[in-house]
Amino acid sequence: MRKTLLCLGFGYTARALAPRLLAQGWRVIGTSREVAAGDGAEMITWPGQDVPLDGVTHILNSIGPNADGDPVLAALGDRIAAAPDLEWVGYLSTTAVYGHHDGAWVDENTPVTPSSQRGDWRALAEAQWQAIHGLPLHIFRLAGIYGPGRGPFAKLMAGKARRIIKPGQVFSRIHVDDIAQVLAASIAQPRPGAIYNVCDDDPAPPQDVLGHAAELLGLPMPAEVPFDEAGMTPMARSFYGENKRVRNRRIKDELGVELLYPTYREGLRAVLEAEDMESFVPPAEPPGV
Repeated sequence: MRKTLLCLGFGYTARALAPRLLAQGWRVIGTSREVAAGDGAEMITWPGQDVPLDGVTHILNSIGPNADGDPVLAALGDRIAAAPDLEWVGYLSTTAVYGHHDGAWVDENTPVTPSSQRGDWRALAEAQWQAIHGLPLHIFRLAGIYGPGRGPFAKLMAGKARRIIKPGQVFSRIHVDDIAQVLAASIAQPRPGAIYNVCDDDPAPPQDVLGHAAELLGLPMPAEVPFDEAGMTPMARSFYGENKRVRNRRIKDELGVELLYPTYREGLRAVLEAEDMESFVPPAEPPGV
């Protein structure tokens, strides 16, 4: 049987994974809320069109949950549970399920104790997927995702970036290409029931990451703004309510993954090259002067 991956939500991460499998002769099907090009994947507009499950051997779900849990399971749960050919199911979750740990390290054995709405919703969705008996489920708890088109450079070039300072605050991150290689490694060596943290080796303060990006562009260091004075949206502030360092040892020990971008330094350099901004000429004066 030809290997077939169904991507429920053919978004940023799925689009990074798909070329790896297409190059190996896989069939890839993706869903999108609106008509979209698939770059080799067969696209379905969903909700709306029928989602095929016959012959699907692998499922990747990246559609976000809501207060009721996973909308995919609400719509397709019975069909997924009865799908006869499934060898691997991947659910993209988030490290927000661990909640706040005051900068301490967490790993996959750390209890799920979310401290935000998004963490609550993801924890519920994880439990709903885990409740499906016999499903070859793999859960991937992703750190903050960045990559081409999702880096700090555009905001820096527009002069809108701020270095928000909250003492002791760190975030874990992961380049989208490293997510893709983790997923591909898991597909190649499935272990149903496994949970993997997907993050790089260097949890870092956000102001350090932004400062390094400015240096790569040859721009002045963005101004520092104390967290309490930053005037952030409630959603943005909620991210600063969680402070932890996430361990990634399991993806290395079990899946043999060697990160392409072990820290934000290598990752930002790759984003800069991918976005073709090496020829960017810094302004003669700081933006706004």
